[in-house]
Amino acid sequence: MSRLMRAIRVGEFGAPSVLKLCSDVKVPQPGHRQVLIRVHACGVNPVETYIRAGTYARKPTLPYTPGSDVAGVVETVGEGVTAVKAGDRVFTTATETGGYAEYTVATDDCVYKLPDALDFTQGAAIGVPYFTAYRALVHKAHSKAGETVLIHGASGGVGVAACQLARSLGLRVLGTAGTPEGMKLALSNGAHRTFNHREEGYTNKIMEATEGRGIDVIVEMLSNVNLSKDLQMLAYGGRVIIIGSRGPIEINPRDTMAKESSITGVALFFATPEERKECAALLFAGMEAGWLHPVVGSQYLLDKAAQAHHDIIESPGAAGKMVLTI
Repeated sequence: MSRLMRAIRVGEFGAPSVLKLCSDVKVPQPGHRQVLIRVHACGVNPVETYIRAGTYARKPTLPYTPGSDVAGVVETVGEGVTAVKAGDRVFTTATETGGYAEYTVATDDCVYKLPDALDFTQGAAIGVPYFTAYRALVHKAHSKAGETVLIHGASGGVGVAACQLARSLGLRVLGTAGTPEGMKLALSNGAHRTFNHREEGYTNKIMEATEGRGIDVIVEMLSNVNLSKDLQMLAYGGRVIIIGSRGPIEINPRDTMAKESSITGVALFFATPEERKECAALLFAGMEAGWLHPVVGSQYLLDKAAQAHHDIIESPGAAGKMVLTI
């Protein structure tokens, strides 16, 4: 007899209401180099709302269960798995069967031990945010100590991770948020200065903070709103690293010519095993040193996944990582 579990299933692309809680889903079994995890918490990421809506470049085969960054306890392991064993507390950067569920399967190279100092909700806030922040700042922007970085949307899951990481790398960190609470959160997590991106003329204040020199690296969560302004704020040789976008935007390519600047997109999906290993090593050093401390925001029970998908897009300002508890 196959064991059954509760899981969110998506049978068609559309609004948050297509996220359905099913209680008769078979518990997946781990294959070669795979790990079965009893899920305690799963992070909610904006990209999951784009995939669910059917507007993302990669579309999963229907029906599917969303969710990539889970934290929980290893139930069993498949053949060839040596890094973790049954009973270990772990977190993931990707899953094979979806994380909005009581159990999930992940390949062993996407599973990492969760330090005892962090609880499961914090564990669910590590995977996508911190690995994305590292890919953006190190692998794509090639940021160097002493440079100035602007993190647009510094109070969300990736934003907080980017603030902590950038500060640890010796960058001067400027952050934006949409609420006073978000600005305060960014300041307490590594930002030297913060700005309200809902304020008229806030980009002028950012330029003043650089004494007119401009920004070396901009980490952009909402490029369909900000990209044109970003290009004008860059210093010579500046880089805009795009993590999120909700649609098209018109830019003037001359803005890139004037500064010999570049625009680079980031997708964690394309990270090689070597890049993931390098990132994990630095993040574990951060956990030991104490600068990596995930900030958990709103928490929702599994049956409220649709509400979480609505809120992550419609909320007036992010405050930490949104998490489902299971």
